[in-house]
Amino acid sequence: MKLVCKTERLVIRQLTLKDAGFVIRLYNHESFIRNIADKNIRTIEDAEDYLTNGPLASYETYGFGLNLVSLRKSGTPVGICGVLKRPELDSPDLGYAFLPEYCNQGYATEASIGVLQHAVKTLSLDTVLAVTFPSNKGSNRVLTKVGFELKGTIELYGLENNLYEYRA
Repeated sequence: MKLVCKTERLVIRQLTLKDAGFVIRLYNHESFIRNIADKNIRTIEDAEDYLTNGPLASYETYGFGLNLVSLRKSGTPVGICGVLKRPELDSPDLGYAFLPEYCNQGYATEASIGVLQHAVKTLSLDTVLAVTFPSNKGSNRVLTKVGFELKGTIELYGLENNLYEYRA
């Protein structure tokens, strides 16, 4: 398990197959399904397949991907945050999701800043995009707070999304 960065309250590290149980819990929460998508991850096997073909493959191919975010003091997993490369977008994009009990506490902002600093310094990325539904007020607010600029909208997977850009 590779450390990506530490912030004041968080540890951000690459996901492993051992995180399958947490992925099931996070990805099946109503807010994840509503604001991101239903990834149809219901079993440990589903989660391990997702991790193998998603984040773990992304680390191997691009050197980055979604990461586990945990509390620094307790080690409790609270969400995911990372940079991913989608074929539909010209540049890598920031993605994050947190369990509802850890929302509205600044964790998404703190993790996003840490991941963006890592992306600029370690991965030499000068442009990072982000997409979110216009109705997802919390994510729109986080992206603006960490320095993204709203560039317009984009249709992604058949749905209208706000398109944001961060330039180092």
